[in-house]
Amino acid sequence: MTWEVSDYSLEPKLRTKRRDTQSSRSLLIVLSGPSGVGKDAVLARMRELGRPFHYVVTATTRPKRAREKDGIDYHFLSRKEFQQMMNDNQFLEWANVYGNYYGVPKDEITSALSKGVDAVVKVDVQGAATIKKILPHAVFIFLAPSSTEELEKRLKKRQSESSADLALRLEKAREEIKSLPLFDYVITCRQNKLDEVVSRIDAIVAAEKCRVKPKIVEL
Repeated sequence: MTWEVSDYSLEPKLRTKRRDTQSSRSLLIVLSGPSGVGKDAVLARMRELGRPFHYVVTATTRPKRAREKDGIDYHFLSRKEFQQMMNDNQFLEWANVYGNYYGVPKDEITSALSKGVDAVVKVDVQGAATIKKILPHAVFIFLAPSSTEELEKRLKKRQSESSADLALRLEKAREEIKSLPLFDYVITCRQNKLDEVVSRIDAIVAAEKCRVKPKIVEL
């Protein structure tokens, strides 16, 4: 209570400066996890709830699925367009995943951070490992399935993978879970519990904002 009283008794200009300093600590949040764990659903719920982030849109060469929107879910590019962006060094990281290319545009991140806006980027575990090497001060969150059986149900529900692809993704998921030491935080993503996941992300962001030595990302 003593701290609160003395804090609010500061001169207005000093209080404003303190708030500005804290708000300028823009975070880059890297959200990752196995295919089918619910990364897209979590991000969609964060948008619905009005969480004030810039949601970095990944570029990909894979075909658009039903209900997906270009420029919102992904930037859907031809291989030629993707290759041109690679040649121009416009990606923070890119990878070939299950025969399709995925890349994180640099300009979306730099633009958001320069404006003091926290940015969220969704990548697979391989992409998270790459970003960790480039930007170790980003905040890395792993979304984990409650069980392999639950993950299999989600993948089957999508009806976008053949039996062989499904088996491959499940095997890869088991390997990706071994990469947990790479991340700062892990959240179990249970089906129909999206608000719970979003609340935990809120708590992580709040904690990161209170660091004595903030994580500053510079591109």
